[in-house]
Amino acid sequence: MRVVVDLNRCQSYGQCVFAAPEVFRFRGAESLEYDHEPDPGFDRAVGRAALACPAQAITLGRSAVAAGEAR
Repeated sequence: MRVVVDLNRCQSYGQCVFAAPEVFRFRGAESLEYDHEPDPGFDRAVGRAALACPAQAITLGRSAVAAGEAR
């Protein structure tokens, strides 16, 4: 799964960090960092994080590896 966060929309509520701390984390007070292509084992937690985002700043898609496998 590919994860993209629109950092212009992100309001640093931190719901993603609570839902998937293995993927999302804060650096400092409000600077969000995240794994762009987390391990597939975290797909469910990342999906919950995207749904929990009040700003709807998280977009999920297929990773480049998964897209290549589909061919």
